[in-house]
Amino acid sequence: MKALKTLNPYFWKHKILLFWGVLFIIASNFFNIYKIQFVGKSVDELTKNGNLGFNRQVLLYVAIIVGCSLLTGFFTFMMRQTIIVASRRIEYELKNKIYRHYQDLSLTEYKQTTIGDLMNRLSEDVVAVRMYLGPGVMYVANLIVLVVITAIYMLKTDVSMTLWTLLPLPVLSYAIYKVSSVINRKSKIMQKSQSAISTFVQDSFSGIRVVKFFAREQYIEKNYGVKVTDYQDKALDLAKTEAYFFTIILFVIGLLNVAIIWIGGQKYIAGELSIGKIADFFMYINTLIFPFSMVGWVTSVNQRAEASMQRINEFMDKKSGIVNKNFEHYPVKGDIEFRNVSYVYPNTGIKALNNISFTVKAGESLAIMGKTGSGKSTIALLLCRLIDPTEGEILIDGKNLKEHNLENYRNAIGYIPQESYLFSDSIENNIGFAIDQPTHEKVVKYAKIADVDKNITGFKEQYNTMVGERGVMLSGGQKQRICIARALIKDPNIIIFDDSLSALDTETEQNILENIDRKILNATSIIITHRESSAQRADKIINLTEINNSLTA
Repeated sequence: MKALKTLNPYFWKHKILLFWGVLFIIASNFFNIYKIQFVGKSVDELTKNGNLGFNRQVLLYVAIIVGCSLLTGFFTFMMRQTIIVASRRIEYELKNKIYRHYQDLSLTEYKQTTIGDLMNRLSEDVVAVRMYLGPGVMYVANLIVLVVITAIYMLKTDVSMTLWTLLPLPVLSYAIYKVSSVINRKSKIMQKSQSAISTFVQDSFSGIRVVKFFAREQYIEKNYGVKVTDYQDKALDLAKTEAYFFTIILFVIGLLNVAIIWIGGQKYIAGELSIGKIADFFMYINTLIFPFSMVGWVTSVNQRAEASMQRINEFMDKKSGIVNKNFEHYPVKGDIEFRNVSYVYPNTGIKALNNISFTVKAGESLAIMGKTGSGKSTIALLLCRLIDPTEGEILIDGKNLKEHNLENYRNAIGYIPQESYLFSDSIENNIGFAIDQPTHEKVVKYAKIADVDKNITGFKEQYNTMVGERGVMLSGGQKQRICIARALIKDPNIIIFDDSLSALDTETEQNILENIDRKILNATSIIITHRESSAQRADKIINLTEINNSLTA
């Protein structure tokens, strides 16, 4: 259970709630066990001299039993209101911590995993951990307290009978220990299979248009069936192993009841024990039945939580290659210089850039051209500091980009990626996404600069039109222009077009570039393109070739 040790700081943070929870566990179990002795006393009182009629003493015992039952119920409720509430708060904090960490990771880390796996760790794995934090802790603590209190009352009743009835418990503990290691291994296998399903579903529905276009629904459904069947087999295998717990526990409880009848019967015949005391023993043991029957379930829950926490820790232990060390706020002019910059993608080993150098003054525009694979988009990623150079350095306003305040710098740049990505939200919210509290007037202003306002006003809901997932309701050109408006609404000092005019006709493209020249003053523009028409308006043009990424101006 080493992976679960990382949760210890959360237990310490919520120690007050957990402390009260333990006190309520003690109180609820005390009153639950305390009342049992009055059941035996009632049986002995009623059977005394064959008196089965009204008995004032029995009525008192019944009142005590009812009162203790009410107190047990109240303290059990309070136990859940402390321990379970603490587990929910820890779940909330853990999910937020994981989500923040996901956002801190660099693009390189995201390329080495899948969205489905990330989602599974944030949802299914955290839920499994929460079951350990809440029910797992609560039932274990409850069982320990219950066994201690019950053993004390059983010893007060009869020592030898207590020893005989509690003797099988160490055997039960050993059996649980042996099976739990198997459950841990099978839990990890099942969680990996579940992640594979999440990844497949996310991928297939993201590409649903491609699936439908090629009429491959049956193929996708068949593959999905294979993965679900694999998960089902692993889940059933795990369930069969977990079932051994309940079988072992019920068998042991059966042995305990037989022991009570045999030993208690002999003591009754010898006159050493009354019927009421034997009845007490039956109730003591049966009080332990449910907590001990939960041992198997709790152990499997804790083993699943350990497997899930190990998967979560794998990601939490990853450190982003992009680290911000400067937290000052200052204006960014827009001077750009690449000095002998090279970059090798770590996941493929491909050298995308080799010893590239160029300079762009603030307010100038640079067009970057070249064949596919020549490293144009890599330059855009480097400029946004989504990745860092393998060799060389990038200077912004004469200072190494790594030394800039990353948040401050990114607020000063507008980036339009090669793939036009829109959130499943309204057009207005997609354009205004780049800034805090955008006004409708400002959204419209930049939609006009991006030459998309006339399309938006033609929609029935206009700027309130929902674009669908990834902007599926819009054309490629409309998505590109909305992305351009989203980048420009920041009034950036550096604008980067990563081949983001490709879906536009020449006239629309020229309108946008003219609007930018006229209304986005003094901004440094980097235009990555295949089109000569896009490059003609630039102050400088460089061409990347695939041979050693040589650069010509």
